[in-house]
Parts: sequence; structure tokens; C-alpha cells
Amino acid sequence: MKPMPLVAGNWKMNGLRASQAELDALKHMIAEAPPQCEVLICPPFTLVGAFSAASGETIGIGGQDCHAKVSGAHTGDISAAMLKDCGAKYVIVGHSERRADHGETDDMVRAKAEAVLAEGLVAIVCAGEREDVRDAGKACEHVLSQLASSVPEGATPENTVIAYEPVWAIGTGRTPTTGNLEEMHGAIRAALVERFGAAGNGFRILYGGSVNAGNARDLMAVANVDGGLVGGASLKAADFNGIMDAYRG
Repeated sequence: MKPMPLVAGNWKMNGLRASQAELDALKHMIAEAPPQCEVLICPPFTLVGAFSAASGETIGIGGQDCHAKVSGAHTGDISAAMLKDCGAKYVIVGHSERRADHGETDDMVRAKAEAVLAEGLVAIVCAGEREDVRDAGKACEHVLSQLASSVPEGATPENTVIAYEPVWAIGTGRTPTTGNLEEMHGAIRAALVERFGAAGNGFRILYGGSVNAGNARDLMAVANVDGGLVGGASLKAADFNGIMDAYRG
């Protein structure tokens, strides 16, 4: 059986201790009107411990990245074991901003995902194409190649989530058409089934890229879209809660 849909907020490099007020507000909103989905917030590393302690049972907390090693001489890095120790349940790996800003390759992303799984956490493995790749008609080919190399052999529907985030849609206000999205998520699903057999049908495939309260219901209704990975619209409780209306009656 496929796990519940997942709506995950990636706060990126945003948030200070005072931002816990947004977490508290979101907890209240969810308690009043529970959505039929899992809810996750991935704050900056500095807030993972405090948010984990304050989030309660209704909101999961995750990290935005990790090192592939458990420990060692890696100044400034954070391991999956450290995130687990802080209370994190999920870790995002391979986000396009990490790939672009830090030169992360598919092999590096896979190693990080393996580290996440080794700690008993859930990896959210990201993939997505640039606009020039889509314009060249190679979007599906590019994304499937990224996933083939980035998703580890030990992946299961319980320990791994896939996130499709077209680079050209992140923070731009632009989103794929429902037809584009159905084609891409269908291709990802088919590739997962080909690689993992029947278990491939159980993986959650999230969509990310300018998701907001106004478009979430349409986006989340597309076949093989099992939730969202949300950026800027997750920073304010009211905005993020509005996205979860896609999973309310």
C-alpha cells in the first residue's frame, strides 16, 4: 500500500528562532482541520532540534541536506546521524540548488541518500530539468537519467520519496501544464516499476516548483502526483495550510 500523500515545506536559507511562531500556528490550523496527508517542514539546520521538540505528532521535521559520511573532518557539514539525533525524520538530497550551487553530481546525491537510509531516515531524492533541456524535448530523458543514478539500490516506498522539481519553475511563479506534469510523473512511475517491480507503484512522487494555495488542488489532482515539495509558500503558516486544502474535503 502506498504511504499517505506528503506535503513538505523546504524553508531553504530562511528562518530564525522567532519563526517557531509559524510552526505553532500551523500546528493549530492542522489540529482544527486535519488534512489527509503527511505534513513535513524542513527548516535550516539551526532550527531542526527546536522544531522537532515543538512539532508534536502532526508535523514531521526534516533536514535540507546532509553529508555522505557519518562523521569526520568535514568543516561546516552535517551528517544524517546528526539530523537524526536532532529529531529529523526526513532529509532532502539532490535539490537543484545544491546541484547548481555546490556542483553535486548524481553519484554524490546517491551517496547522501544511502547515508540517509543507513540512519533509518527517509530520503527525498530530487530531480528536474532546466528550461533549455525542456525546450530541446529532452526533459523526461534528463530526469529519468538523474533518478537512475541518484536513487540508491536500497530504496523502498517506505524509505524513499521522489521529488520532481523543474528548475525553470522554482520560485518563478511558472508551473508545468497538467499535461506536462502527467507525462513526467507517469514516466517516473514507469521507470520506478521497471527498476523495482510492483514496489515501484508504492513510491510517492512529489511535485515542486511554484506550488501555492491557488494551484495546489489542480496540481495535486494529477495522476501520479502524491504531494508537493513547497518552497516560499511554506514559510507562512496560512499559505502552507492553504496548500493542504488540496487534501481536505
